[in-house]
Amino acid sequence: MSETADDDADETLMLAYAAGDASAFDRLYARHKGALYRYVLRHCANAAVADELFQDVWMNVIRVRASYLPAARFGSWLFTLAHNRIVDHWRASGQVKMVPLDDDDETVAPSALVSPSRDEPDARASASETSARLRAALAGLPPLQRDAFLLHQESGLSLAEIGHLTGVGVETVKSRVRYAVTRLRAALPGLGEHA
Repeated sequence: MSETADDDADETLMLAYAAGDASAFDRLYARHKGALYRYVLRHCANAAVADELFQDVWMNVIRVRASYLPAARFGSWLFTLAHNRIVDHWRASGQVKMVPLDDDDETVAPSALVSPSRDEPDARASASETSARLRAALAGLPPLQRDAFLLHQESGLSLAEIGHLTGVGVETVKSRVRYAVTRLRAALPGLGEHA
């Protein structure tokens, strides 16, 4: 790997930011803001709350920069901060519910559930309707399934990384993702054929 590529690694940028390079933070923020915001928004389905939680996560990054150690990928670390902030939000709002864990080891790889939009008005209207249906279906998932699904889809974390982050086994993560995909497909009939 070239020195330039190493300098562009998220972990290297975070270490540079911790050493006082504010432009490194700008690059990290630009790389991760979209996926992180979608992850937070899809958990709370309220833009005002999502904005607050999103800002809290980035403020936490700023607050702990001096103690950052690249023990894991930066993305894993960032989404761990987001996950923990969301769990704190759920607890404060009374939304945490206990669900039974299962040990089913069947693996289902979730695919993109929304087809690409086109420039035609009918296609844009259809995409908007599909997006609204997807948001509603995500909101209807049990919190632990939604979290596992979104961590896998939005952050690109591996099942092992999600298990480590959430404190459960890989098989439990697989089951949560599989159940989430099954519920989403049931809630979005016809969409699964294109996913």
